[in-house]
Amino acid sequence: MAILGQPIFRRAGVALALLACGWMLSACSNAGTADMAPKTVGKVDLKRYQGTWYELARMPMFFQRHCVQSEAHYSLKPDGTVDVLNRCKTQDGSWEEAHGTATEQVAGQADKLWVVFDNWFSRLAPSIAKGDYWIIDLNGTYTEAVVGDPDRKYLWLLSRTPTVSEEVKQRMLAHARQQGYDTSRLIWRSAD
Repeated sequence: MAILGQPIFRRAGVALALLACGWMLSACSNAGTADMAPKTVGKVDLKRYQGTWYELARMPMFFQRHCVQSEAHYSLKPDGTVDVLNRCKTQDGSWEEAHGTATEQVAGQADKLWVVFDNWFSRLAPSIAKGDYWIIDLNGTYTEAVVGDPDRKYLWLLSRTPTVSEEVKQRMLAHARQQGYDTSRLIWRSAD
């Protein structure tokens, strides 16, 4: 009996071990998508946020691969969405533009926005063409902001002016690092 029962117990033990491993892997893969996501600033007044923002630095992004200087122009529409006009100066000195719309991901919470640009890709695949725009740092005077995405693939350091002091720059970098962003990958705005 013991000899016959041993393989059954061994198989049951292996099955239980595999089940436990599967459960632990499942728990790890689901862990942190919400808990580990960057913390956003909470309340954002879109009326104060609208206007021109200059990109001080960004993580590499396909759509900005030729940009040496970038700026974003935001204006609040009557329906509560935000009109977005991004401008990019390329290495040859020409300007490229992209137009889009930003909407709140959750009504009444303007610190997490969806941005959809009006281009062939958004018309082809509208459900996947929207990008996360999470405001993870914003000073009280609405003159500097750090914007990222929940996966930490993208990051922008923004200012109302094309340059900031070294102290402000270091504060913005420190905040981004505290949120888990790899600031060593940043591409900095070129001088005029």
